[in-house]
Amino acid sequence: MKIYTRTGDQGLTSLIGGTRVRKSHLRIDAYGTVDELNSYIGLVSDQPVNAARLTILREIQDRLFTIGATLASDPEKETKRIPDLHEADITLLEKEIDAMNAEIPPLKVFVLPGGHQSVSFCHVARTVCRRTERLVIALQEESFVAELVIKYLNRLSDYLFVLARKMAYELGAEEISWKPRL
Repeated sequence: MKIYTRTGDQGLTSLIGGTRVRKSHLRIDAYGTVDELNSYIGLVSDQPVNAARLTILREIQDRLFTIGATLASDPEKETKRIPDLHEADITLLEKEIDAMNAEIPPLKVFVLPGGHQSVSFCHVARTVCRRTERLVIALQEESFVAELVIKYLNRLSDYLFVLARKMAYELGAEEISWKPRL
């Protein structure tokens, strides 16, 4: 299979369903940012501290591929079957959040990203997730996007925040408290 097709050389690409759009289209930006997020989740999953969480992180990557395929589809055209998100996908994230929160000290202050390189990678993933969510919400304002996509991205950013805290705890890394200047 050839990787290059030359069909995008003029700044256009095809959605699933065949519709050609500019590569600067909000839909392309949204699913491209999902791809970026997925790459950062891969980086987070490659951190030794996350060896025991590899299954859930791979599940998240799979769900992000599902979201990417959904966003890459023209909502105006009938397309071949695309996998769906389910409410259970969100419930899984919530259960993971609750389990991690039960094992770490309660959050009493705002924390700054950092303290350990692995933790910082997780915070980068969290912020890319938030950007993804904003783009998808903007896309929803002009075109159909399933509510579960936005709900999943919102919960995923929460998961990544708690995961960063859990990683810091397991690594014995300092959680850097934000001390606002008065």
